[in-house]
Amino acid sequence: MTEKLITLSDASTTVAEAFRALRTNLIYNDIDEKLCTLLVTMPAPESDAGSKATLVANLAVTMAQSSRRTLLVDCDLRHPQQHEIWGIPNDRGLSGVLSSGDEVRAAEVGVEHLSVLAAGPRPDNPADLLGSRQMEDLIDQLRGQADFVLFDAPPVLAVTDAALLAAHMDGVILVLNTGQTRRDHAERARELLERVRARVIGAVLNNAPVDTSISPY
Repeated sequence: MTEKLITLSDASTTVAEAFRALRTNLIYNDIDEKLCTLLVTMPAPESDAGSKATLVANLAVTMAQSSRRTLLVDCDLRHPQQHEIWGIPNDRGLSGVLSSGDEVRAAEVGVEHLSVLAAGPRPDNPADLLGSRQMEDLIDQLRGQADFVLFDAPPVLAVTDAALLAAHMDGVILVLNTGQTRRDHAERARELLERVRARVIGAVLNNAPVDTSISPY
C-alpha cells in the first residue's frame, strides 16, 4: 500500500474525516432506494488525474471500515492505477473477465471487508468491453457479492467508457479538482451523463484547502 491511503495511515486527520462524511452522505443519500453500485469519474483528463483513483481507494476503505462488504473495481482499462495504489498484480483482472471469461478474482488487500478487482492487461477495445452485455451481467453479479461496489472509471469527456458504464449504475459521482477542473467541462460531463439517463448523485471537490478555523473535536 502507499501513503495515498490516508484513511489507513492517519484516520484522525481532517481529510480522513471528510471521507467518512462522504460515506455517510452516500449511505443515507436516498432511504427509499439502496445505493449499491457507484461509478466515480471526472469530467476531463487533468495533470492530477491520479487524485480520482486515490479518492476512490480511500472511499472504499471507509466503506469497509463500516463493516460493509466492499468491492473496488478498476474500470480504467486504458490507464489503470488501483493495482499500483494497493500493490497488487495487474496481470489478470477485469479485462480478462470480459474478454476471455476469466473467473472474477478480486484481491484481498489487508483491509477487512474490502477486496479489489484490478483492471488487468490493456485490451485493444476498452469501450467495446465496457459497453458489452458481459459487463452488464458482471455488474448484476457483483451486486450479489458485496454491499457496496465502487467502479473507478476514466474521464467522461475523454472517452465513452464512463458514459457506457454509468447507464447501469445506481449512482454516479463526479470528482472535481480545485484549480484544475474547468466549469464548462463539468457542465458538459453532467449533460452527457444525463443523456444516458445516469443518476448523478453529486460531485466531490478534491484538493480543496482545509478549513483550519474548525478545531478537531
